[in-house]
Amino acid sequence: MNIEEIRLFCLSLKGVTESFPFNETVLVFKVMNKMFCLTDLDGDFSLVLKNTPEKNSELREEYPDIIGAFHMNKKHWSSLRFKGAIPKRK
Repeated sequence: MNIEEIRLFCLSLKGVTESFPFNETVLVFKVMNKMFCLTDLDGDFSLVLKNTPEKNSELREEYPDIIGAFHMNKKHWSSLRFKGAIPKRK
């Protein structure tokens, strides 16, 4: 999975917009002006995704590469590091 695949998927969802509200490297996807996904285009590839607290807890317990998102409310936001420990969906 790469950033262009993520971008195309996010933009295929109804009402999604993309922007760079923080700086020129942090790409943010929003629905109805609410962020749900962001990634820094510099550095190691990772995603920051919003989810329910229950689902975030469940995913973090199951996958070591899903952690609380740095600089975000860790109850609602998780960071997915793509280093091979998250299996691809079949």
